[in-house]
Amino acid sequence: MVERLISAKTKQNEEEIEQTLRPRRLAEYIGQEKLKEHVQIMLEAAQGRNEVLDHLLFYGPPGLGKTTISGVIANEMGVPMRTTSGPAIERPGDLASILTNLKANEILFIDEIHRLARPVEEVLYPAMEDFALDVMIGKGPSARSLRLTLPPFTIIGATTRLAMLSSPLRDRFGVTFRLDYYSPDAMEKIVKRSAAILNVGIEPEGATEIARRSRGTPRVANRLLRRVRDYAQVRAEGVVTAEVAREALHRLEIDERGLDETDHRILHAIIEKFDGGPVGLGTIAASISEEADAIMDVYEPYLLQLGFLARTPRGRVATRRAYEHVGVPYPLAQQVEQEVEQQQMLLEP
Repeated sequence: MVERLISAKTKQNEEEIEQTLRPRRLAEYIGQEKLKEHVQIMLEAAQGRNEVLDHLLFYGPPGLGKTTISGVIANEMGVPMRTTSGPAIERPGDLASILTNLKANEILFIDEIHRLARPVEEVLYPAMEDFALDVMIGKGPSARSLRLTLPPFTIIGATTRLAMLSSPLRDRFGVTFRLDYYSPDAMEKIVKRSAAILNVGIEPEGATEIARRSRGTPRVANRLLRRVRDYAQVRAEGVVTAEVAREALHRLEIDERGLDETDHRILHAIIEKFDGGPVGLGTIAASISEEADAIMDVYEPYLLQLGFLARTPRGRVATRRAYEHVGVPYPLAQQVEQEVEQQQMLLEP
């Protein structure tokens, strides 16, 4: 998502603040109640047996707390967490170096694990299954394989695209959890907690306003809170009220449903340039000068969640709700065509 900054904070300071706002214990983690319950049971069982925690895979849209819950698990287990990402591990030797430096019971967190190269991924198979590392010594006819024993450890993978993981890798995780968008109540609690940590004066209605426009995503909520805090400090005596929050978010071009300028460009492109669709993702991306991956990973999930977009075999379609939200009359012909297409899909075997 494109962020329009109205403060002079550096990127490093923003990242430090983001780290401060992250909960460190499971009791502090707000929302995702089913996931928390399952994780709590796994933690207690592993600690009770004095065993290493099973490998975990978290997936879902960006900003929902995959990295945060991984850090919470490491803290609850009382072990360090080493962090890397799929694109950063370019060669099998890079991964071998990381694995051989792990100590017993440590956690290796791999973000964007779906972007691991296939040769690198194959090194993980015996490491995850048997805690062993197969190393080739020599070249040509004299080459031989040597198996190194690794101390027991836990790999936690995070991905926004579960389907891009190969079956052999996916099957080696003991359990897979999906993180969903947060409820309005959970978002409001997150905003209030973050405001308390940042020493921001905020009224309940102000927290509600920020939470309502945060797309059900804690990362977005914390970012908007920091921007509203800046506005309140300069224009409103430092207290975030409902009116202050609305005015600050209006200046940031965040509407009542949490949609920003890019979301509106996507909807207007589909409705005005392509008569509501269906239209392919690549065509949408080219028409608004955005990357197709960014639209699919960042913007489209929330638009689908709101019911503003529909995926069909022929492409994306803007729904009646999308037309109403952007203030464009919904064409009768479009409604008839969609109803016919839906009936045909239901009749297909």
